[in-house]
Amino acid sequence: MSLSPGGSQPSEAAAEQTVRVDLGARSYDILVGPGLLERAGDEIARRHPDAALAVVTDRNVAETHLPTLEHALDAAGIRHSRILVEPGEATKAFGPLQAVLDGILSARLERNDLVVALGGGVVGDLAGFAAAIARRGMAFIQLPSSLLAQVDSSVGGKTGINSDHGKNLVGAFHQPSLVLADTEILSTLPLREFRAGYAEVVKYGLINDPRFFDWLCAHWREVFDGGQARVDAVAHCCRAKAAIVAADEYETGSRALLNLGHTFGHALEAATGYSDRLVHGEGVAIGMAMAFRFSERLGLCGGNAVGQVCGHLQDVGLPTSLAALSDCDVSADTLLTHIRQDKKVSRGALTFILATGIGAAFVSRDVDPHAVRSFLEDEQTQ
Repeated sequence: MSLSPGGSQPSEAAAEQTVRVDLGARSYDILVGPGLLERAGDEIARRHPDAALAVVTDRNVAETHLPTLEHALDAAGIRHSRILVEPGEATKAFGPLQAVLDGILSARLERNDLVVALGGGVVGDLAGFAAAIARRGMAFIQLPSSLLAQVDSSVGGKTGINSDHGKNLVGAFHQPSLVLADTEILSTLPLREFRAGYAEVVKYGLINDPRFFDWLCAHWREVFDGGQARVDAVAHCCRAKAAIVAADEYETGSRALLNLGHTFGHALEAATGYSDRLVHGEGVAIGMAMAFRFSERLGLCGGNAVGQVCGHLQDVGLPTSLAALSDCDVSADTLLTHIRQDKKVSRGALTFILATGIGAAFVSRDVDPHAVRSFLEDEQTQ
């Protein structure tokens, strides 16, 4: 999405937009707009002629969207099979991974065939990781069915599963060959799930784009309602992530900014057992609010930034404090245990994404654990 000089209006671009992720030989397109699921067969056949594929999806998404996709594949003459997994974060585990691999191999798919992920972030991460290791690497395509997946997890090639030791600790970087983000199917999501995905939309404004944050504050209801504002918002997020991924594909530098709120958020997800008690986007919302409060506590972030961030998240119905988890063990000791397992920890040093203001996030390495503990203890009373 391009904003007008005043930053208050979305572009008048066509409904469908194409975002290019520029990674040399691994470059690919993200198509954003309505009706893409119905055209998926043609889009896949054009890029992968003669390839067969396996569709990995969960049972809930299969009931709503798999018939449309399979009809599109049949119309394009693509041989396909289906691999169904259970919905929920618990599916990102070794057992379901083995089941997906068995499904790929039993379908007699060859190395030049495809794995297609139809679903949210869980399915995308799981299917992408399976594609990365099946036959030492197969191509895969993302058909993200959730807002969170469309603006974040389907783009950039991070794939993986969870471990008892923490979230996303087993995985690989494996870029898709195509992403089809059908914004129309987001209207079938429960409100809670759409809200959770919206936390990742807000993240892009908080990282380095204050004008986008201002636009969201003015137009978030239109994004929820659908239509052009939704297409513009999703495409804008994809462009923002594509630029960051192109500059730092393997997260050795600036790509870590995309983890704003995730260090706290992942710890909260682990503390709640990766259950429906707290879905990922809700954890990110609390985590972003905590990151701004922690930044303020450290004297980095002044003005009314904390109030603006928390106010907008609360306006859309997202949680912003540990009070939302008063029935769970989110003590400082518990959260610190999980934070120390975060992927960004290096030689025991804690890394956080902090901010000096809205749109001014930065990577802070070797954060004092005592300061974190003191902050977490105070957060219990918020």
